Parts: sequence; structure tokens; C-alpha cells
Amino acid sequence: MMSAIAQESPLILEDNQKSNSNAAMAQITSVADLSENAPKNNANAAMAQITSVSQMKDVSPNDWAFEALRSLVERYGCIVGYPDRTFRGNRATSRWEFAAGLNACLNTIERLIQENVSIYKEDIDKLKRLAEEFETELAVLGTRVENLENRTAFLEDHQFSTTTKLSGAAWFNLTGAFNNGAVRAERRSAGDPFSPPVRDPETNKASVFRRDQPQITFSYLTWLTLNTSFTGKDTLVTQLAAGNGDSPANQLVSAGYYNSWGVPFLDQTAGPTVNDVVVREMFYQFSPLDNLTVAIGPRLNFYRYFDNNRFTFFLNGASSFNSNGSTLSNSVDRGSGVYVSWQMIKQLQLSVAYLGQNTEFLPGFLNTANDPKTGLFSPTNTITGQITFSPTNNFNLRVLYTRSNIRAFGGVAGNADGEPIPYGFVDDGFGGGIKDPGANTVVVNFDWLIAPKFGIFGRYSYGSTHIVPLDNDRASGNLNVQSIQFGLGFPDLGKEGGLGVISFLVPQDYISGTRYLLSGGGNGGTQYELEASYHYPLTNNIAIVPAFYVIWNPNNFSNNPTVYVGNIRTQFLF
Repeated sequence: MMSAIAQESPLILEDNQKSNSNAAMAQITSVADLSENAPKNNANAAMAQITSVSQMKDVSPNDWAFEALRSLVERYGCIVGYPDRTFRGNRATSRWEFAAGLNACLNTIERLIQENVSIYKEDIDKLKRLAEEFETELAVLGTRVENLENRTAFLEDHQFSTTTKLSGAAWFNLTGAFNNGAVRAERRSAGDPFSPPVRDPETNKASVFRRDQPQITFSYLTWLTLNTSFTGKDTLVTQLAAGNGDSPANQLVSAGYYNSWGVPFLDQTAGPTVNDVVVREMFYQFSPLDNLTVAIGPRLNFYRYFDNNRFTFFLNGASSFNSNGSTLSNSVDRGSGVYVSWQMIKQLQLSVAYLGQNTEFLPGFLNTANDPKTGLFSPTNTITGQITFSPTNNFNLRVLYTRSNIRAFGGVAGNADGEPIPYGFVDDGFGGGIKDPGANTVVVNFDWLIAPKFGIFGRYSYGSTHIVPLDNDRASGNLNVQSIQFGLGFPDLGKEGGLGVISFLVPQDYISGTRYLLSGGGNGGTQYELEASYHYPLTNNIAIVPAFYVIWNPNNFSNNPTVYVGNIRTQFLF
């Protein structure tokens, strides 16, 4: 989950989202083409309206008019319900109400055209056929569509693109980290949080440096996403990113822990160098069958598709690296490969992916997929499978398994290619090198909306990394580690669309094999954390998100002082 400089996480809302009923997600739908990998099991208010199109009484689901209007509704969200803010989806809809829905779509699309928003020509054709079919009802409603084609032609001549939509996000972060006393950290040197430390020949332990309290920072991160469709049922995603964040708590961590404990996910740079523009995602997604989705590309985002949770989605939920996803999966945050999802039945989905390392945060020699010396199928790479069970819209259970092949650089593995080695580095236990390790990870993740304004969530992860020393006289063994997370979610807290989240977690609890830990072991203590965040929407596109974190036994030193981190994020989605 963590690269050498940052963990990656989710952000595009898929059309087949089905089970998150908190109102906060309704806001995100309006910028659904924005970016990354939002949870796939979210049914916001707009999606609830879409599913009730199937209740139409006078138009059969096998009728072209039903399918045409459903396509328009799902694409443009133009059915808004009754004046009393209800949709009444438990009753059949008359032909007149069907026409009213069509009228709403006509008005919405005409407004979008006036605002220079791209509209597919095939949708204009559908509207014309629907208008002819419901000519009598629309005449009574006073709806006219004769100017739509002229306006569409004007738009195609003057818009940015007839096939591509540009969307984006910008975040401002004000962040501080506070500790009562110096924090012990395992490093190569006092100022180097990246390179693996070396073992002291007398103690056989990594060097320990003390870090004082850092200063408060103010930084930015921005993503721009180009979503291109060639057929109306496919998407080519190109996401550009730039930022200059370096969260203050990063100054306190051991080597390999960069952007880990208590650090907001969005308080980071977008590449190895601040302010550089990088390609964060690039892939092509299509559906050869109605229940099958395929994505392939040189930079495919693991967190767009796996290990999602309605209460830890980084835009409006728990906001730290450790809370957004499992700390033990995945060794490849974004890589070259393929993803396939099969919706077996409404309640059951199977997803699988193969990824070779290709992350924008890493220097070239760490990206194996595009390096001729290693290639797509040599380390580092992962194979992941996930089963998602959603018996109702309010409950989701996900079970993931990942097989990782991790490349050891200079005989040391971890950090950028570390999961399920959580954040630290491993060697043979004596300062000697190891072969490229293999690892297995299992993750169980659930979210449950118990009541409209209260829910719970949790995640348990177990990882085992097999260590084989280069020196045949030294014993092989396994580093076994688990992580635990449990939390509470409060949708619509204080305001419709708000979301409060409390998350407690143990990011890395080493079970056995600690002799291989070069950094990350501390003095045997177990780090644990408490996070509280609150997403407060000011408008549909602007939100304020304060968050507060407490980290006990930081860097797994039981004698380290407690660290407190505060972050105020201003979020702009457009």
C-alpha cells in the first residue's frame, strides 16, 4: 500500500455501484469521472432513483424506450423524484410519470449543452425517438426538443472534445505533528527516512536516531483526469497529478515508514519531486459483456478496484494512509497489467488482477514492468483475487488474497516493494542479503450501515513473507504480521452529506520472524493509532475536512512519546 514516498488510494465511481447509502456519496457522484477508485459498492441517492426505473408500468423492461430512458437517467442523473423529496420506488409508474421523467432528462441535457458539457450524439438520437413515442404526453407538458440538434452541433464545433471529459480535484492541507519529547526512529542517518539502516556490528540492531518536533506545513495536491469514451460504453483514463506536500509526521518515522502512521493520504507530493506533473493513472476500461468489466493499462490503480469501504473512502471518510486500506496489501500500488471483474449475481462479485510494478513515485530502476532487465513478469508483481458479498445495500463483505513477488534491492526488501512487510525493511537477520522474497496476504474487510446515520466497519489483514538468505548457512524463515482496524461511521452528521468517522487500528503487529526486521521492529512495542475525521460539505463541490490522529508507541518503541497529528483539509472537486 505504500510507495517509497507515498501510499496510493482510490477515486472513480463505477456505474455498477450498489451499496453505500450514506448521503455524502451523492455529492461525489456529481464528479464521478474525476479519477481514482472509489468504493464500487455505493448506492447514493441518485443511484437509488436509477434502480426504480424498473418500476415503470406502461413500458416493459424489454422495450427499447425503457432501455433508452434508463441509459439517459444513469448517464445524466435527470430523474429527481417528487416535490416532497421522495421517489416512491415501491409503486408502479404511469405512462404520464414516465413522460415527466423524459421531460426532466430533456431539460437537464438542454442545460448541459448550454453549459458546454459534452453530450453523446447517440443520446440525442435516443431523445428524439423517445420524444416521438411520447409526443402526446410531452405536448401536454409543453416540452420542445427541436433546438437540441442545433445546440449539439454548435457544442461539437466549440467544445474541448466530443469524446473527452476533463474533471479534477484540488486539496489544501494545513498539518502539524506534536510530540512531548524526542521520538526514536531507526534510520541510516538522522536526515534519511528512505534508505535502509545498517545493523550495528556489536548489537546487531539498526541505528536509532532521535527526532524533535517538526514545524506546521501548508501544502497542496491536485489531480486532473481525462475520461475519454469512444463507444459510450468504454473509458480511457489519463490522470495527471502535481503537489508539494510533505506531512510533518514524516520527520519522525523510521526508515520505510514515510507517509505511514498518522499522515493524511492527501498531504503528499504527486511524484519524487515537488511540483512535478506526473501521469498517475493510464488505462482503458470496457465491458465485453453486461456483467463483465475489463481494465488494462501501463498504470492501473489497485485501489480503484480492491479493498474499498464506504467509511474509509479517502474523499469523505477516514483520511490517513493506514485507515484508507490494508497496511499489508498491495506491494504494487499502480502497475502495468489487467483487471477483470465478473458480477456473478447481484449480491456477488469476483475481481482478479495482475500488476507489475510501475508507480509514478518510484525512480526508474524500481519500476520493473517497463524495465527490459526485469519486464512485466519478474518481480515486483502481484496477483490479487477478491470476492465481494453484498446481501443488502447496507452491508458489504470483501475477502482478498494477494500473492506478491518482491524484488530485493542490494539484498534488502521492504518499503516501496514492502507489503506485506509493513513499512520497514528486512535482511537475513545479520546484516546479510536475501533473495527476492515471496509473500501471501489475506484481508477481510466489511462495512455495515446499521441505521441511516450510524454504521460500523472493520478490516483484518494477515501477511507472511518468506525470507531466504543469500548465505546458505543461515536459516530461512517467515516474517508473519497482522493488522487490525475497527471503526464507527456517522453519515449526515451535522448536515446532509456530512460524514464523521472514528477509526482505531494496529497497523503492524509482528507475530513471528522479527529477527529479520532491519527497521520496523523498534524495541518490541506495538504501535496503535486512533483517528477521528469529519467531512463537512460546504457545497456539492467544496468541503472542509478536519482530522486528528493519536499515535501510541510510534515506530514500535514502547518508550517513545505519544505523537499527535492535526490536519485541516479544504477539498475542491470540479
